[in-house]
Amino acid sequence: MSPEARLSHTSAFAAGLLDPTCPPPVLLSGPRGQDLANRYDVYRNNVTVSLIDALAAVFPAVQRITGTEFFRAMARFHVRENPPRSPLLFTYGDDFPDFIQRYEYARSMPWLADVARIERAWLDAYHAADIRPLAAEALARVPHDRISTLRFEAHPASRIVRSEFSAVSIFAANRDQAQQDRLDASLPEDGLITRPDFEVAVRHLPPGGAQFLLSLMSGKTLGEAATDAQNDTRSFDLVANLAGMLDAGVFASMKLGEQQ
Repeated sequence: MSPEARLSHTSAFAAGLLDPTCPPPVLLSGPRGQDLANRYDVYRNNVTVSLIDALAAVFPAVQRITGTEFFRAMARFHVRENPPRSPLLFTYGDDFPDFIQRYEYARSMPWLADVARIERAWLDAYHAADIRPLAAEALARVPHDRISTLRFEAHPASRIVRSEFSAVSIFAANRDQAQQDRLDASLPEDGLITRPDFEVAVRHLPPGGAQFLLSLMSGKTLGEAATDAQNDTRSFDLVANLAGMLDAGVFASMKLGEQQ
């Protein structure tokens, strides 16, 4: 068999694993020519179940919110539409939040996709590179008249999720098995996901905090980021946000810019 034909048959075998409408590959056969269609169907089902299980492990809060039956049905549709792109199973599901946002039967839970984004950010932060976060003492050594020129490099584990809903509170309420009170899901919340001291933490960001950190992460100076945050939220508190970002370990390093 030529390499081209072998590749074609391999592609046909793989394509059918996640699509139950595909017939088994025509070249499948067992010992003494036995038909392996039934075995292929079993293998196909096992692949789908393993990917659904992988999604359930990454998104436990989403599954708790929707219930197991709803979650697994939704996940099955996602698996068929979005096959893995990497052999590393923990990377699977990075596009699941966007799928949830499009999923017709989840429209009654408009905040569900943002909860999933927080869970995905949690996992990405967990697997990010190990780098010591910037210490508060480093900022204290900067001359007062140069602070506004500082630029920061984000810690690899730092993530921000902005939501029109109370996604951070809903995530926190459903991440464990404790009984929780009802929440008002209509209040916008911004979440900060970091990993100080090798433990992933999810925090509410104060008013203007998300815009402030996003501006810093994009390479803007501290002075420019503070202006962006104040334009976004008039009640933005620069001192409190600086203290909070250092405590959370959002950044790995900083450098002085040119003095104006």
